[in-house]
Amino acid sequence: MALPLPSGLVPSEVAFLCEMELVTVVPRQRLDSIELLAGPTPALRPPRRSNIPLWLAIVLKKQRRANIVAPAWLHPASLRDVLQQETTIDPKGWAPPPPPPVRADGRGNARRINSRDDADETVLSPPFLPSCTADAPSGALPYHWYELAEMLLTHAADDVPAASEVRLLLRDLQEVRGSKMRASTAQLDAGIDAVMSLRGIGAMELAESRGFLTAVVEGVRKLGASAEMTRREEEEEERGGAGADDDGSDDDMGL
Repeated sequence: MALPLPSGLVPSEVAFLCEMELVTVVPRQRLDSIELLAGPTPALRPPRRSNIPLWLAIVLKKQRRANIVAPAWLHPASLRDVLQQETTIDPKGWAPPPPPPVRADGRGNARRINSRDDADETVLSPPFLPSCTADAPSGALPYHWYELAEMLLTHAADDVPAASEVRLLLRDLQEVRGSKMRASTAQLDAGIDAVMSLRGIGAMELAESRGFLTAVVEGVRKLGASAEMTRREEEEEERGGAGADDDGSDDDMGL
């Protein structure tokens, strides 16, 4: 008999999905467009930058046919700002995710790419927003921040500015966010602030904490149901006792 599959995505599946994120590369050689399931890739013409999927960028990097441009949020200054946001500015919250991309019309009005007015534009949906390219803003962590940083540091460490410092900052950031996640679940388990905000949580953080979080939520639900049942039983007993007292008083008055 086959074993039941775990609910949600496991870390290996999250890392696989991260490989479809778009990153910016600087090609060293010319490469024609490649037909993929998601559509054709742009033709690579050095030294012009192009955005391609992460898995293809890693393949070209290993073949020494392209260099990967690290996104702005992976630079040490940006990671320090995020770490300060997590520890000092908002120690109980999470660093905000990057905003959705916008485009400007002929009048200079900016609107979101996937808005209803842009029927002819490419529809983008999270987590596959261009949040890991060279145009991505700094000071915000995208949905696949942790696994993408690990892949770049593993396969393209020479393309990451101050890679050793980035590794230390990522480790500190992971520890800070992990302690926040544990503290949030502890409050949830104690019945304090029953609503837990996950805005700004990364994909790998969710995958690693999913089993523990679901167990905590299920335990809180069972405790709430048990407390509600006990309250109803006590109310029924009080009503029954009051009804018995009323019957006894009526008999005394009749005698």
